[in-house]
Amino acid sequence: MELTKIRGINEKREQELNKLGIFNTADLVRYFPRAYLDMREKQLLKFAYHNDVVLTAGKILSLPPTSYYRRGGVVKALCEQEGFIFSVVWFNQPYVASKLKVGEEYLFYGRVRKEDFAASLVNPSFELCDKAFRLKGIVPQYTVKGSLNQKVVRDAVRLAVDVEKPKSILPSHLQLKYQLSDLYSAYREVHNPSSFEREKDAADRVAVEEYFALISAFKFIKGGREQVRINKYNCTAKELLEFIALRFPFEFTEGQKTAVNEIFADMTSGKVMNRLLQGDVGSGKTAVGLAAMFIAVKSGYQAVMLAPTEVLARQNYYAVKKAFPDYNVELITGSNTAKEKKEIKKAVADGFINILVGTHAVLQDDLTFKKLAICVCDEQQRFGVAQRSSLLGKGVAPDVLVMSATPIPRTLALIFYGDLDITTIKDKPKSRIDIQTNIVPSTKYDDMLGFIRREIKEGRQAYLVCPKIEGDEEGSVISATELYEQVKSKLFDVKIGLLHGRMKDKEKNAVMQDFKDKRVELLVATTVIEVGVDVPDATVMVIYNAERFGLSQLHQLRGRVGRSDKKSYCFLLTSVEGGQGLERLKVIKDNSDGFKISEFDYKMRGGGDFLGDRQSGKFISDLGALNYTTDSIFLAKKISDEAFESGMNVDEIRKVAIEKYQKLKDITLN
Repeated sequence: MELTKIRGINEKREQELNKLGIFNTADLVRYFPRAYLDMREKQLLKFAYHNDVVLTAGKILSLPPTSYYRRGGVVKALCEQEGFIFSVVWFNQPYVASKLKVGEEYLFYGRVRKEDFAASLVNPSFELCDKAFRLKGIVPQYTVKGSLNQKVVRDAVRLAVDVEKPKSILPSHLQLKYQLSDLYSAYREVHNPSSFEREKDAADRVAVEEYFALISAFKFIKGGREQVRINKYNCTAKELLEFIALRFPFEFTEGQKTAVNEIFADMTSGKVMNRLLQGDVGSGKTAVGLAAMFIAVKSGYQAVMLAPTEVLARQNYYAVKKAFPDYNVELITGSNTAKEKKEIKKAVADGFINILVGTHAVLQDDLTFKKLAICVCDEQQRFGVAQRSSLLGKGVAPDVLVMSATPIPRTLALIFYGDLDITTIKDKPKSRIDIQTNIVPSTKYDDMLGFIRREIKEGRQAYLVCPKIEGDEEGSVISATELYEQVKSKLFDVKIGLLHGRMKDKEKNAVMQDFKDKRVELLVATTVIEVGVDVPDATVMVIYNAERFGLSQLHQLRGRVGRSDKKSYCFLLTSVEGGQGLERLKVIKDNSDGFKISEFDYKMRGGGDFLGDRQSGKFISDLGALNYTTDSIFLAKKISDEAFESGMNVDEIRKVAIEKYQKLKDITLN
């Protein structure tokens, strides 16, 4: 139903809802609360401690004009609560001033700062506590923008749930078997909880329904991909083993051997291969990918290897050239001239080029292959399903091997890669030395810089990584640009480079190439350096404001060093002195297994946060906002298996499931 049919939604509010990805009442139903406020336990601010996160109320006594400095502005309100005076401050949010009114009472939810006898709340969420709308019980909090406020969204969602009355597509006998509650009631409970216990049960029920549809979608998609093999490989196991022994100056690990065996079995079977090769940083996935390509080219076919950045594509190109000296290997990227691209495309179409390595340039419509038999996608988490599908269209039922260095919890692997068979390499080459990880307080900062200088004098290189290109108004986050200037003055005898996401691709590629070639000794960067570029002499990784990163992201950044037999170090800089922030950093300090870390990360942040901001409005309608347990995912998988066996509701399941799958096409992992 159209949004304007809901009471309280005019055209202006409809436009604001559209900006949140909400276009109809069905979208409203699935716009889940980001948090809940327990109005049964409002806290008096005078009894709160420094750094507590509280729900409290106060009347605004005065509202001075917004003060401006640097960028943005500072809004400060003086408030009173039962005779206790406190201030509320918003940084870089000047629009807040227009939503506040002197003399009115507001509900605030945020972090407390206490210094001496003064108390303040910093950047809290807030809403008006007027006489017409007294908040009681457990109240949902939604993400709002523009003219929208919490009351408008709450009312709209509640009405939408009653209009839509969501119905389950699960076969009725399975709903009874697993004692699943009514779906409509579950949605009502999620949006208007009667208790936190019932909200959790309802969230699990909704999650089971959503994951059931998604997992079922992958069953349909995968079923369509189980094509009869067209490419007939004549490469023998003996020839493959000889290639590995001749081209790699090290013995494969047990994990690599298992991966090669599974790939060889796939490629010599009667079905087309669709496999994910998942491994931690430094586990040797590229070598396994090269072995897979050998099976194809040895049999007279073509292979293609796709990478997300030019630097990584070039790195892969040199690795392929070295491993395949008897074959024609070419590289195509955005940097090629029009003439070069035309010549490469003709050579590929004629079958003269055996292996093509490239970036997104490989996906161009006018690039065609003569006998493409295998597609290898490196750093798969950087590509969407649609991009992978485009690559598959370059050949007739080619084998597919996608490789990911982002360890994914088995719950997410089940969902995100439900259309693929999964191989995991868990061990690392014996020559790799564990990276020493330390949590560094600000008092030790200069000592750390001195250590970095000494490492660089020994011929080593270092990364300094910041969470943002520019800092925040509170000054609590150092920016890459600020750090670059600061470090230049402190380490004036070191060759320093700067890399961030606002630079043009050509500039980024040039900086990374300078770092690889040691024309830059210390690289100040944002997380743009995450993707697996191999710089063997990089032995130091410093991560500023480390508490602001997810655990898996920290582990990925740490993996940029330690890529040789040289002792490497990772320093986590933080200002937090306790609580969950420090706990999370200790997980990184004490663990080197990316898969264990990813499980910690998933449990601490949830599925939606793990997938990242780009997916927040796409991944299963922002299901990550739900407080569901991972058990609901496995229950959905179990029910999906049984539903397909019974053959009930197949047409209805197919319709909803495929629609759900379409929403995944542009998702990439963080």
